[in-house]
Amino acid sequence: MFDNIAQSASRLNINLPPNAKAAFEAYYSLLEKHNENVNLTAISGESQVSQLHFNDSLALLTATSFKNAKVIDIGSGAGFPGVPIKIAEPSIDLTLLDATRKRIDFLKTLCKALGINATCLHFRAEEAAHNSDLREKYDICVSRAVAKLNILCELCLPYVRVGGLFIAMKSTASGEELEDAKNAVLTTGGELQKLVDYTIADTDIVHRLVLIQKISKTSDKYPRRFARIQKSPL
Repeated sequence: MFDNIAQSASRLNINLPPNAKAAFEAYYSLLEKHNENVNLTAISGESQVSQLHFNDSLALLTATSFKNAKVIDIGSGAGFPGVPIKIAEPSIDLTLLDATRKRIDFLKTLCKALGINATCLHFRAEEAAHNSDLREKYDICVSRAVAKLNILCELCLPYVRVGGLFIAMKSTASGEELEDAKNAVLTTGGELQKLVDYTIADTDIVHRLVLIQKISKTSDKYPRRFARIQKSPL
């Protein structure tokens, strides 16, 4: 499995650190073990996990520099994309946030086993964003969460400092979603910087990274309660 990851990273001009092999193999082992009880991912098997989780996550490193960045992964789930990015770029200061206790418990176990120093927070994103210790404190916010971009902007951009980035992982069929999110991007202090389309190594699957730069502070009234966000998205 690791040979596939290393080759894919090399094609992306990503130099993995010496301990990456052991880290990714241990990650896979723990994911398969805990997935039976926690429902972490529907994807299983070495090939699928290495391609659709690990390689997909590492693609973010081609979009911007993560070196020494303070990064928060919103709706981290089983740790994607935050943990693979941390394995590949150990200098980042990583926070993993998820609303499900069992997933956070898994992430704590995972980070301890991999020797990764990361903060694991059990919170709803719309609630934690009003915490002064977290609000507008991050250089980069990443999210692979399955939600429309207008909703993700309200949930994620409040965590990003002015000048920082929010990176959403999307499909290339997200054109209409991008159009619908224009008001949300603007309202929460963002500006679309660029789109990065990439093919996951050793597959014909093309995904998209949406990079939104934080250009002004987010109003204190955002994010709203999630029921309100869903009922009346920006």
